[in-house]
Amino acid sequence: MWTHYLPSLWALGLALIPSVISSPIDIRTTGPWLALDTDFPDPGFVQADDGTWYAFGTNGNNRTVQVAKSADFKTWTLLDKEALPTLAGWETQIDHWAPDVVRRNDGKFVLYYSGEAQEMLRHHCIGTAVSESTDPSGPYIPNPTPLSCRLDQGGSIDASGFLDKDGTRYVVFKVDGNSIGNGGDCNNGIAPLKPTPILLQRVDTDGFTPVGDAVQILDRDDSDGPLVEAPNLILHGDTYFLFYSTHCYTDEAYDVRWATASEITGPYTKTGKQLVKSGDYGLVSPGGGTVCGCGDKMLFHGFCGGDRRCTYAAEVRIDGVNVEFV
Repeated sequence: MWTHYLPSLWALGLALIPSVISSPIDIRTTGPWLALDTDFPDPGFVQADDGTWYAFGTNGNNRTVQVAKSADFKTWTLLDKEALPTLAGWETQIDHWAPDVVRRNDGKFVLYYSGEAQEMLRHHCIGTAVSESTDPSGPYIPNPTPLSCRLDQGGSIDASGFLDKDGTRYVVFKVDGNSIGNGGDCNNGIAPLKPTPILLQRVDTDGFTPVGDAVQILDRDDSDGPLVEAPNLILHGDTYFLFYSTHCYTDEAYDVRWATASEITGPYTKTGKQLVKSGDYGLVSPGGGTVCGCGDKMLFHGFCGGDRRCTYAAEVRIDGVNVEFV
């Protein structure tokens, strides 16, 4: 979720949105459907003990971290609630991006998010916060220290939690190298292009204390345009699936792809396939996707009129190393 670095990108994004988006897609028997007809980018989601689904979105609708819920994963309601009412001392009041939530063993929930660093404006760190109770919708209380900054490399964004089969917890995130690029597409279209690696960080059972050093599991290449971002890791059978987006979020080439590995630390092999791309089902610049650990449900965003990025939902089927919408 690389956004807000260059205001001029909005103009580019608007130019790419065709008139078809004025009538967002409806619930259909196959393929994705419109879940939240409002600006709700970069959705992450989690399921509560009672089966209710909760989704969390980038700042918007006068909220720092937005929350929505659904009883059946099909019909979603935006809640009149602020998930993160207080902030940590390291961050500014703006740019709270790409939230993701995981459930801890003690029944509480951990929120990961990208916040702007006071010490280096327009660059970001990954913040963590713990739910005040066992209510997934929050409120969440931020920890005083960010999980990762790496400001000398451009910052850290797009964190997503993962619980492995042996009970070990990890967080995957992007090093935001394009934020210190040389300009052009998403600030990283002019050579030499900066790396935008995806890192895997083991964390303690609390969900936020790093254990050891992070390891790189993916990076951009020429087929990805200026970046890879929005990583989301799941285990299906004996295969690790790393979902991610490529190109700039304002570009029609923005999409969701995946790589696979037999070990959590890799090596990860890019399939080169697009799970969803512009033009599919009338979508424009779909990306920022999250697939649940169950492997059969997904939320992602796409432009849906003006500069709004609505959230879409889909049922997913995994067969071997292939992934498709149902």
